[in-house]
Amino acid sequence: MSDQAARDPGLQPERTSLSWSRTALIVAVNALLALRTGFVEGEDWLVVAGVVLVGAAAAVAAVGTVRRRQLDAGRFAPPASLIVAIAAVTVVAAAAGIGSILGRSLP
Repeated sequence: MSDQAARDPGLQPERTSLSWSRTALIVAVNALLALRTGFVEGEDWLVVAGVVLVGAAAAVAAVGTVRRRQLDAGRFAPPASLIVAIAAVTVVAAAAGIGSILGRSLP
């Protein structure tokens, strides 16, 4: 019996696929907040960040769908490049979210 066949992942694949959905949702919410603040406050950089984050949210949702299929097929380890890319998107989303909050408080 191979190591792959002996492995019982339990609910881990389901939790992983749900985390991809949550990540896409959070990036989309940050995108909308950045866009709203950018338009209301007239901050062009926030509008650009919001547009980039809308694309990133769509990309995260697409990658989440691919990962869900991979998990269903029994392939559990994601590529390292995917982990780096999602970390970068998360940092950009956090920066845009912080920028949208600070944009309101600045005179």
